Amino acid sequence: MSSETSSRNTQANSRDTGAVKFEPAIELDRASHLPLHAQISAPIRRAILEGHILPGTPIENEISMAQRLKVSRPTARQALQSLVEGGFLLRRRGVGTIVAPQPKRQLMRLPSLHEELQAEGHESSTEILQYNHRRATEAIAEQLGVEVDAPVIELERLRKRDGVPVAILYNWLSAEIAPSRDQLDGHGLYELLRRAGVELTSTTQSVGAERPDKREAKLLAISMRDPVLTIDRTAFNSRGDIVEWGFHIYRGDLYRYESTVFAQPEI
Repeated sequence: MSSETSSRNTQANSRDTGAVKFEPAIELDRASHLPLHAQISAPIRRAILEGHILPGTPIENEISMAQRLKVSRPTARQALQSLVEGGFLLRRRGVGTIVAPQPKRQLMRLPSLHEELQAEGHESSTEILQYNHRRATEAIAEQLGVEVDAPVIELERLRKRDGVPVAILYNWLSAEIAPSRDQLDGHGLYELLRRAGVELTSTTQSVGAERPDKREAKLLAISMRDPVLTIDRTAFNSRGDIVEWGFHIYRGDLYRYESTVFAQPEI
């Protein structure tokens, strides 16, 4: 996997204006655990956070992005939509997609699913499917804001409610702050991070609805025709540093998503 951390401005292949639009320089790793839309959105988010592209800058549209990166339009659309929902981009009729005036993160309560289930009076249990020590690839480094080859922990867990599978949880975080495998057997990830003094104050996230693949359906004890809810989430501390990145798949019949969204100022 290689993904350039630098970005470039080029003339977008667009029929609407001919104005210079921002195009992230990306090479996709199609064998990675990271979804393609996450590999696309990460360099754009990083460039905005680091001030390399300014508020009001036009962003390459999904048609051009899909053609250039050889991905489907829904994948390109999901990458951009996750940034819109996170407050990094705005869509303007007649203008297209632009960098938000003051990129904001969506503020929300940050319990773990384990804590949510317990608060509702359910028994919460976890089956750890993977607990891997690995080195950060370019894509994971972009997601976590760490150096390439930095030690990270890659988690895959099956969360159960009263013994019934409710969610598959994929998470990546720095090995320096990651709880042990034994700790995760009986506690939620966010709960353990807080106990260790790691502050979690905000997230950016994208919510979607999909059909599960064969393995996901088997783990969740549903059919491949049943819809699942997906949440692509990055958690930050009060300084704006990335603490954790996760991609979660929930049974649509057993989980309901709630959040509070704050309006963006118009430009």
